[in-house]
This record gives sequence, structure tokens and C-alpha cells, in this order.
Amino acid sequence: MPKELSPIETAKFVAAKQATQYVQSGMKVGLGTGSTAEWLVRCLGEMVRDQGLQIKGVPTSVRTAKLARDLGIDIITLDDAKWLDLTIDGTDEYDDKLHLIKGGGGAHLREKVVASASDRMIVIADATKQVATLGAFPLPVEVLPFGMRTTRTLIEETLIGADVLGREVTQRMQGDAPFVTDEGNFILDLHLNRIGDPRDLAIVLTQIPGVVENGLFIDICDVVIVGHGNGKVEVRDITNDTRDVVQFDVQDDTNLFDSVSD
Repeated sequence: MPKELSPIETAKFVAAKQATQYVQSGMKVGLGTGSTAEWLVRCLGEMVRDQGLQIKGVPTSVRTAKLARDLGIDIITLDDAKWLDLTIDGTDEYDDKLHLIKGGGGAHLREKVVASASDRMIVIADATKQVATLGAFPLPVEVLPFGMRTTRTLIEETLIGADVLGREVTQRMQGDAPFVTDEGNFILDLHLNRIGDPRDLAIVLTQIPGVVENGLFIDICDVVIVGHGNGKVEVRDITNDTRDVVQFDVQDDTNLFDSVSD
């Protein structure tokens, strides 16, 4: 266990550590993006280095690809892989049905493509990510730069008839410039507060011209692994309808993770 971690980082670490139990040599694995997924990549890098784990990783972002290569994980493209054994990724929110909101890091397009091309999707998270109803976290929608203002207007008009509490739409920025995804697109964040019917909203948004992808992951996640600051990990498998609890020793020590940050 890394030294001097905050409770939230401890939760992310133990969730990631538990997720490595699903990874076996010879697998093709989708590697997620974000601070929790970064812990997972580092844990897998340790297994490659110390245990001889042999996997092919398909990263969901340029950032993840660089980290994985630096840690000695063999990286391939999704086209080369064709199909994956599993994808392990974080989430911004999840509900009791394991529906997700993803895209806080701006990689939800690649994340959804990779997860959908996998036998299983495993989500790793800290306990703060569980919600009764999706929507407190702004819903990211990736849009084409061409006609972006028109696309935004169409989204705003669509939200008038949607089962949501808020309807504010903002463009994601990076400093003074628009945030640009790895695919060269923009992101509009939908501040909805509550999404009454995530499945319906995901379908409606996808049908709007100019929308590339939205951050609602419906019926994609199979397992959620939730870490806690005291080292406890809860594992829920929705496919097998099982719930398990694992306890990690939070006093264990390693130097591998010293450079991880939010």
C-alpha cells in the first residue's frame, strides 16, 4: 500500500488493486482514463515488472497510452485487438443498475468504444461515485466543431422535453481555449441535476446531428469495485448477482505509486 495517501486515494488504490484479480496473462485489456484508472495501470505495470504478467493493453486516451508504455505494458490498437477480454475503467457516477456517467476526463468516446468491444466491463470507483439517480455530475456530450453552436441549440431544445431537473449547457474549456478531445472534437457539459430516464436520454442525444457521443453508459458495466478509505473493497457483479467484500491492509508499503496525482 502506498504511504501517506488520503482516504480518497486509498479508496481508488484498493479498488484498482482488486480489479487486477480479473486480469490474466494472455488477455487483451482495455485501459481506462482518469485518476482511478491511473492506479489500475500502475498496478498492472507492477505485475508486468515483478510477476511476468503478459497482456496487450488498449488505452482509451493518449495520456493512458503514455503511462502504460512507460510502465512496460505492451500497447496495441483496438483494430489490432479486434475484441477484448475485459475493460477496466473508472466512472464519474453510477447508480444501482450500474448505469454510468463518464467523461469527466474527456475520453468517454474512446472509453465507450473500447468497453463495448469487451467481454466484460469492470468499473473501479470510490464510494462517493454511487448515486441514487444519475445527473448530479454534468453529463459530457462530445460534439463536432463544425456547426457546434447549432448542435448546442438542438441539444438545448431536446432537453426541454426530457425528464431532467436542470437544462444548462456549457462548453468545456481548457484555460481560455475550448477543450479538445483526442479525436479533435469539443465537449458540451449538460448540467441536469437529475436524469429521470438515462436510457431514453442517451438515445435521444445520440440522434442529434453533430453529436458524436454522450457520457451515458447504459447496460455496459458488468462489475463495479468500490474502494473505501479504510481499505475495504466491495465487489458487485450484476451478471452473476453477487456481492463480496475484501479487506486490504492499509499499512503495506511500496514506492511504485509515489508520482500518482489527481
